[in-house]
Amino acid sequence: FSGVCGGEFSVLRSPQSVVFRDGSWPIPGERIPDVAALTMGFSVEEDLPWPGLAVGDLFHRPQATVLVTVKGVDKLPMKGFSYPIENAVPFSLDSVANAIHTLFSEETPVVLQLAPSEERVYMVGKANTVFEDLSVTLRQLRNRLFQDNSILSSLPLNSLSRNNEVDLLFLSELQVLRDIASLLSRHKHLAKDHSPDLYSLELSGLDEVGKRYGEDSQQFKDASQILVDSLQKFADEMFNLYGGNAVVEVVAVKEFNSPLSRKTRSILQASQSDSENPYNLAYAYNYNYSVIFNIVLWMMIGLALAVIVISYNLWNMDPGYDSIIYRMTNQKIRMD
Repeated sequence: FSGVCGGEFSVLRSPQSVVFRDGSWPIPGERIPDVAALTMGFSVEEDLPWPGLAVGDLFHRPQATVLVTVKGVDKLPMKGFSYPIENAVPFSLDSVANAIHTLFSEETPVVLQLAPSEERVYMVGKANTVFEDLSVTLRQLRNRLFQDNSILSSLPLNSLSRNNEVDLLFLSELQVLRDIASLLSRHKHLAKDHSPDLYSLELSGLDEVGKRYGEDSQQFKDASQILVDSLQKFADEMFNLYGGNAVVEVVAVKEFNSPLSRKTRSILQASQSDSENPYNLAYAYNYNYSVIFNIVLWMMIGLALAVIVISYNLWNMDPGYDSIIYRMTNQKIRMD
């Protein structure tokens, strides 16, 4: 698959209700969000003819989906099922987040989408409370690394240096993984509610290490091994926090084939200029639009037909024979 595939999709941990098959079936890069949606029990617009995902228990869906995207490497030696990615294009879990927010809005699920190196974060529901102390800006990440309980005091750096900005960026992303699991462990009750949670993380620190030192350097090899160990530990922690009812997936991509950028909410809350939408185009509809449209349309048609039929019958009604009121009144008059 080296000619058509540009990455690897790995499933580190999954519950028994989600069945992944062992094989080398390539998965289209643009269908990765559909895999996440199907594992959570949501419907997708188009059928997914991918044999890697089998039909599991429909009545016991996972309580959380964790998807980590790693840039800068085609594959990582991870434990679990791995599948090559065909046509690695940029993807987003916004559709899955919208489905969770729409179906479970009253239960306020945890939805966290984060890209530390680009200072992008999107939180919905209880995530604003759970991860309010999470470091998200580059300055916060740097300060977090030099605190007493950071990974610098426990993680073997090997050839990496704490005085290099590129190395610190890579290590700060690993710090975010540890902090997410640590903060969530303080709110374990959220992992036992009835609403599913979603975590989407994008790590590009390894890519920066490869650009700075080269992919054949010792720094890149050490960083890759440290990342694999950290991801495996993070997967085990998240899986255990949700009582073994969570899906943890990793997408390793050397580089995306398309230069298209995803539209996300920035933590800097920068105002969007009019040049981003010069043609005043409408926003994209989600998959619930057709359902709501049909419900409203046929309800209006039914009400309109009911009004027409009732009005016609009232207009052509004979008060002496069709109305019980006039009929009883006429009989009373005759009796008198």
